[in-house]
Amino acid sequence: MRYFATVSKSSSNAHVEDKVLASNPITEAVGNAKTTRNDNSSRFGKYTEISFDQSYQIIGANMRTYLLEKSRVVFQSENERNYHIFYQLCASAMQPEYEHLKLGSAEEFNYTRMGGSTVIEGVDDRANMVETQKTFALLGLKKDFQMDVFKMLAAILHLGNVEIAAVGDERSSISMEDKHLSIFCELLDLNCDKMARWLCHRKIVTTSETVVKPMTRAQAVNARDALAKKIYSHLFDFIVERINQALQFPGKQHTFIGVLDIYGFETFDVNSFEQFCINYANEKLQQQFNLHVFKLEQEEYMKEDIPWTLIDFYDNQPVIDLIEAKMGILELLDEECLLPHGKDENWLQKLYNNFVNKNALFEKPRMSNTSFIIQHFADKVEYKCEGFLEKNRDTVHEVLIEILKESKFHLCADFFQDNPVSVSPFSSTINIKSARPVLKSPNKQLRTTVGSKFRNSLSLLMVTLNATTPHYVRCIKPNDEKLPFEFDSKRVAQQLRACGVLETIRISAQSYPSRWTYIEFFSRYSILMTQQELSINDKKQICKIVLQRLIQDPNQYQFGRTKIFFRAGQVAYLEKLRSDRLRQACTLLQRRVRGWLQRRRFVALRRAALTVQQYYRGQRTVRQAITARNLKETWAAIVIQKYCRGYLVRRLCQLIHVAAVTIQAYTRGFLARKKYRKMREEQKAVVLQKYARAWLARRRFQNIRRFVVNIQLSYRVQQLQKRVEEQSRENHGLLERLTNLASAHMDDVDTIQKLESELEKLTAQKRTYEEKGKKYKEDSEQKILKLENQNKELQEQKETLEIKLQEKTEEMKEKMDDLTQQLFNDVQKEENQRMILEKNFQNQKQDYEKEIELLKGEIKILKEEKTQLQQQIQQEIITQDGLKVEVGQLTKQAQKIPELQKEIELLQTQKLDVEKQAHSQKRELREKMSEVTKQLLESYDFEDVRSRLSTEDLEHLNEDGELWFAYEGLKKATRVLESHFQSQKEIYEKEIEGLNFKVEHLSQDINHLQKLFREENDINDGIRLEVSRLTSENLVIPDLKQQVAELENQKLDLENRLQEQTIKLQEMSNRLHYELERDRTQRRTTEAQNEVDIKEKESLKDTIQGIEGLSNGVMQDEIQDELQSKIKQVTTRLAVEHMDLEEKLDMKDRIIKKLEDQIKTLTKTIEKSEAHVPTVPKEYIGMMEYKKEDEERIIQNLILDLKPRGVVVNMIPGLPAHILFMCVRYADYLNDADMLKSFMSVTIDGIKQVVKEHSEDFEMLSFWLSNTYYFLNCLKQYSGEEEFMKHNTPRQNKNSLKHFDLSEYRQILSDLAIQIYHQFIIVMENNIQHMIVPGMLEYESLQGISGLKPTGFRKRSSSIDDTDTYTMTSILQQLSYFYSTMCQNGLDSELLKQAVKQLFFLIGAVTLNSLFLRKDMCSCRKGMQIRCNISYLEEWLKDKNLQSSNAKETLEPLSQAAWLLQVKKITDDDAKEICEHCTSLSTVQIVKILNSYTPIDDFEKRVTPSFVRKVQAMLNNREDVPQLMLDTKHLFQVTFPFTPSPHALELIQVPSSFKLGFLTRV
Repeated sequence: MRYFATVSKSSSNAHVEDKVLASNPITEAVGNAKTTRNDNSSRFGKYTEISFDQSYQIIGANMRTYLLEKSRVVFQSENERNYHIFYQLCASAMQPEYEHLKLGSAEEFNYTRMGGSTVIEGVDDRANMVETQKTFALLGLKKDFQMDVFKMLAAILHLGNVEIAAVGDERSSISMEDKHLSIFCELLDLNCDKMARWLCHRKIVTTSETVVKPMTRAQAVNARDALAKKIYSHLFDFIVERINQALQFPGKQHTFIGVLDIYGFETFDVNSFEQFCINYANEKLQQQFNLHVFKLEQEEYMKEDIPWTLIDFYDNQPVIDLIEAKMGILELLDEECLLPHGKDENWLQKLYNNFVNKNALFEKPRMSNTSFIIQHFADKVEYKCEGFLEKNRDTVHEVLIEILKESKFHLCADFFQDNPVSVSPFSSTINIKSARPVLKSPNKQLRTTVGSKFRNSLSLLMVTLNATTPHYVRCIKPNDEKLPFEFDSKRVAQQLRACGVLETIRISAQSYPSRWTYIEFFSRYSILMTQQELSINDKKQICKIVLQRLIQDPNQYQFGRTKIFFRAGQVAYLEKLRSDRLRQACTLLQRRVRGWLQRRRFVALRRAALTVQQYYRGQRTVRQAITARNLKETWAAIVIQKYCRGYLVRRLCQLIHVAAVTIQAYTRGFLARKKYRKMREEQKAVVLQKYARAWLARRRFQNIRRFVVNIQLSYRVQQLQKRVEEQSRENHGLLERLTNLASAHMDDVDTIQKLESELEKLTAQKRTYEEKGKKYKEDSEQKILKLENQNKELQEQKETLEIKLQEKTEEMKEKMDDLTQQLFNDVQKEENQRMILEKNFQNQKQDYEKEIELLKGEIKILKEEKTQLQQQIQQEIITQDGLKVEVGQLTKQAQKIPELQKEIELLQTQKLDVEKQAHSQKRELREKMSEVTKQLLESYDFEDVRSRLSTEDLEHLNEDGELWFAYEGLKKATRVLESHFQSQKEIYEKEIEGLNFKVEHLSQDINHLQKLFREENDINDGIRLEVSRLTSENLVIPDLKQQVAELENQKLDLENRLQEQTIKLQEMSNRLHYELERDRTQRRTTEAQNEVDIKEKESLKDTIQGIEGLSNGVMQDEIQDELQSKIKQVTTRLAVEHMDLEEKLDMKDRIIKKLEDQIKTLTKTIEKSEAHVPTVPKEYIGMMEYKKEDEERIIQNLILDLKPRGVVVNMIPGLPAHILFMCVRYADYLNDADMLKSFMSVTIDGIKQVVKEHSEDFEMLSFWLSNTYYFLNCLKQYSGEEEFMKHNTPRQNKNSLKHFDLSEYRQILSDLAIQIYHQFIIVMENNIQHMIVPGMLEYESLQGISGLKPTGFRKRSSSIDDTDTYTMTSILQQLSYFYSTMCQNGLDSELLKQAVKQLFFLIGAVTLNSLFLRKDMCSCRKGMQIRCNISYLEEWLKDKNLQSSNAKETLEPLSQAAWLLQVKKITDDDAKEICEHCTSLSTVQIVKILNSYTPIDDFEKRVTPSFVRKVQAMLNNREDVPQLMLDTKHLFQVTFPFTPSPHALELIQVPSSFKLGFLTRV
């Protein structure tokens, strides 16, 4: 409960979590007691239901109790105590505030000293009393209430000390001077005389009279004890109800967690009614536990894909039926309780008669007639029947109850009212309270027994447990003596059997009881693996190979998805193999070590033996050699040796002295020189060291820099990978492009292969053309040689002709003047003819345009047919709900319309360019014609022409024959133009025929497109699944992107090549066309003159000869060079011409396809405009006319039934808001206040309704937040106030409201927008909150950085599969989804920034709170990981241009915490740096991180306590909030900036999808 309260800490001031925790000490004080086995044993069952709201914060709790052990109030066994609250009161009796209770020590009262143990070792009852008072106060229970409770408890203690004396055998009495009785009556404000009388007497009411019967002393003591138990039972229930009242909460709970703290299976030497009920409850709980374990076992096998076989397990339903079934033990007990003279012996006899020898679970003891035995799931238990009926009835004499009712002490009187009012807020749903009988009038014999109430409450508990997911905590006591470090195996086994754990183990052992994950199995049994097996990279495959080798029977194990399942005994077998392998290794090591030790010992012994032998042999030889003669000889020898040696030594000393002096001289000189050399060497060594150390320092610096560069490279590589992932996942455009590329990948590969094959063919053709070109060049060179020879001959002829020309020039000058005038006249006529031809051409063009318009009319007809088909399709779509999703996906395809419109604009610009080129070509043609005429006039010699003409031709010439010849040349030129125009006309006609053919197939294409859209939707679904799989594989995405990039580069290269080739083709075609036209004119002139064949070679020769014969001498060489160069160009270009023309045809086919698509999109847009725009006047004033009865239809169609997906794609942002405002303008225009008021109220109610219905739909909330904001801005913009009209156009100012002020509605809409924004933020937080901790803390994006785990921590288990864990990429994808949705819905940029700031604050706060609670995350490497993730978030902000949103500042506490984990934490300077840098963290947070810092390896060290104290001392002056956890529910203040709408109201059109045809634009 403390964990739940800490994790779900709310920001409110209600402190609900503290109240929930405070309820536990109070219930322990009044419901726990010391037993022989436990010093704080719970003597009642408690079920606490902790309620949570939608944000999973505790909002309240409710408590139910089961079967309080009331008998402990009046009786305790040896070494046991009463409830703790009595001893706490007695320990605090001497305090002034408790003097009026007149209490003493616990030894003075019968109810507290009965067990003989009033003190618990190590427990301070007075301190616990203070703690109990604090918890009462925390729950809001004031001092008066506490004193009333303590007064009731003190009265119970005094009642237990009332002395009852026996008067004879059948009477008893109480002295009126009894001090404790008077105190009891004084505390409860009762009549002392009545109480003394009726404690010893009993009233029996019959139909005719009332009899007062005295009671014996034993009966009076029982009545006194029953009254004490009744008072304590009511007091206990009253305290529980007041706790529930303090923990009640308004509203409705979202979910709850139930904590059941209930007694376990009990068996004592004497077992009574309480043990029977406790064991009955444990039977029910054990049955639920067995079913739950069986279900978990089945789910585990299903999760791991293991074949499942049914397992038999013990079902204790027969025992439960024995107890609670019809005519069972409880029902027989209740039946006996209803009898006026029912006895325990009669009830026991009924049990013997019904169950002995009939039910195997019920037995009769051999040596007793007052008990019975039940075979429970844990053990056999023998129950004594004495007291069963009395405890089941739980009755008190009615006279005593009446006396207590008359009490002036309100609490006591309220306890015993006939219809007590429950103060619990849960009384409507929970009607059963433990030990709280409902008192009825004496004449009613039917009473609710304790057993029946317990059975009903237990059934409610089982219903609650079956509706939830239970988790179990089993408490096992190591011994009954409550001693440390003592383990009683028999007692533990008994408890395990009683808890049902052994039965659970038996269930698991029948299938695959042992389970290892693949990693655990690999790390445990890698010693059994061979080197070949260890060389495999896949650990899962290694485990499979090893198991197949070690265990021959494949039925003894199963391979799951993440675990290996073993049957019983297999793990023991593997452990035996492992221990054998380890034993063999240890034996080998021991053998080697022992051999080495023995060898070393042997060597030492051998060396010692040799030494001993040496000394022994020497002593033996000395002893053998010693005699008297030898002694004298040795003595004489010694004397001689002495003197001889003295002489020799003196002589030697002199020599040595001389030598020593000489040696010293040389030595000192040598030493001096050596010292000098050494000094020089040292000086040089210092220099070398200087350079060496500098070199080492530089090398060390280079190594460090290289290391840093490597780290930076790895980090940047991670950043690049992240950017690549973000670019592939953030924007939907790229996703759609990826899906399209993925779907069209095979097509692209096929097309690329086709292109490659075509390129190969073209290269082969190019080679053939090159070979032909080479051959043609050789032929042309030969022709050129021939032409050169001919030129030489022509030059000779030219010289002769020049002489003739000089003679005739004078004659020709006069004639030329006349000819020039005639030529000018002819040229003017020719120009007039050209103008006529141009006019004809324009007329033909207009005719063609008319034909195109007719075709457009046909297209419109087809469009109308298409609209009819679409209406039929829409009707079918309305009838089929399943196709709505496909329509939404088709709307996404409509996003391409703006791109197609851009392409249309480009085509229009291309059309203009083509028309300009046509005009320029016309001008060039005119200039060429003029140049041709000039060249004809200059180059042709009329004399030579006449000489070449035949006599018949000359006869046709008149005197102006030369002029006629020029006129014929001009006619031929005009014919050429006419042929050119006719060819263009044929081209246009062919294009018109193609368009007609395309128009005929438009309808077929539309139907085909609809089928394709449906197929594409199915394909897109499959592709999205494939893309989701690809996004999870980080290694595959870069390869795909590289392939995509390569494909795009290839496409770009191909397009560039095609464009270059098209440009070259155009230039070549223009040049070739010009040259061909020129060659044709020359060929025709030469044919008309010489009537020769029209072959290409001969025509070229003739033209060259004619030109050379007619050209001037000065221009002759230039013309020859030009002709030769043109021939070469023609020969080289002819080889490429075929390839270029084929590519040009392909390009034209592609352009035709693009035009078809554009025509289709244009037809769609025209259809929409024609279908949805009614016939309206030419000018609109921006209003929507509607009727008052149509308001509900407007709200239904425009607000309640509108789907954001169908609106966002093609419409302007805030279109519904603009339409609503146009309706408001109409009401203002009519000056109808009621109409305006009703429309505004209906609109606001509709928005509230749609937001309430879709309170968890992010897209819907985003859509209506945007529209509410736009509607509010429209009300401001057109309100007529000057501050909102600054940026309006004059037209917008004219559209302002005229009659009404809507400032009040603006305020209402502003409040509504704030409400939508808060719900919008909550939905985003709920969607992303569960990703934050796994993505920011647990996932390791930097591989190798945080791969190690801190020592001393277990690996956290998770119920989520590894394949479904969230990563940093998941968070970024979710943020990108939020961003793209908000952008698509047209949310204002300022609101978008505020929402992003709120999300970033949540990410930082949740991550930091989890970091505070998880010690295993506080490490240096985890700090690097967190900073890396923060950098990802900052780059996401940069990519989305959201730096100005201040979202980065919200991550500052988390960033400083990550820095604090990485920084050095040793010296005082480090402490100062921490204090200066960590400005966004509080003192408590900094100290928490330092204390939680956990090193991962030996290179890191823990933070010393002295360093923590230094930092804490430095931070004492800082004034911050002493709060550890950040408030994750904090909301920043939201502002709605005013941004005027740029859209003119008169231009807004209502789409047909809105179904607002009853509205008309005004």
